Amino acid sequence: MSSIHQPPSPSVLYSFESPNELCEKLAAFIAKAQKEAIDKKGRFTVALSGGSLPKQLNKLIDNPAVKWDKWQVFFADERCVPLDHEDSNYNLCRKELFSKVPIPPKNIHHLDVALLDDLEELADAYEKALINEFAQKDSARFPVFDLILLGIGPDGHTCSLFPEHPLLTEEDRWVAYIEDSPKPPPKRITLTFPVLNHALRVVFVAAGEGKADVLSTIIDNPEAGLPASRVRPSHPGQVYWYVDNAASAKVKYQRSEFKL
Repeated sequence: MSSIHQPPSPSVLYSFESPNELCEKLAAFIAKAQKEAIDKKGRFTVALSGGSLPKQLNKLIDNPAVKWDKWQVFFADERCVPLDHEDSNYNLCRKELFSKVPIPPKNIHHLDVALLDDLEELADAYEKALINEFAQKDSARFPVFDLILLGIGPDGHTCSLFPEHPLLTEEDRWVAYIEDSPKPPPKRITLTFPVLNHALRVVFVAAGEGKADVLSTIIDNPEAGLPASRVRPSHPGQVYWYVDNAASAKVKYQRSEFKL
């Protein structure tokens, strides 16, 4: 049966006793995904978001299984600010993770600060960086990331894809810009749903009781159409939820027993 005709796989929900256990299991999952990617093609392509996620990757630090020189890191979304700005996802990831591990700077693909005054050019340039990594656009309709790591906002947004925003219907661009983010700063670039939905693995990470209501809506009531609910990678892609019990307290969806 052709993969084109196979529906997206059901999401896998892992819920852990504590945020610390969540981070440990997440690091083990990432290391396994990395090994599979390197064994297959010699590199590991990853997209990261900001928020609390970079700190939740702390179990990758000093982890001998991680081959940082094989990582190619992109940003699932980025705020259109200088790289040293407090709102920069790159800066947050640098402080929490990159500055503590031996990843070559050339393997971290940040936005071009020379283009901050022209969002269309900025988004196009970031798309070109993706094209350079994932072969020519005419030979690959969309890039296939080995792993995309995402968080969720209290309104159900992920990346910089916000509820009821026109970008939710974007079907062609790999990278889009937004000038009217309901959450400051207003100017951002973001990967689009077609990119998220061609990934091999998308992992949502959420911890704390503050996520309980929105997590329940995203997972148990996808027809509400919140942006995070719309991440459903085509076969053989898979969505995983790595959450703690506080965040999943109101979720009715069946939990899976953790296994690698």
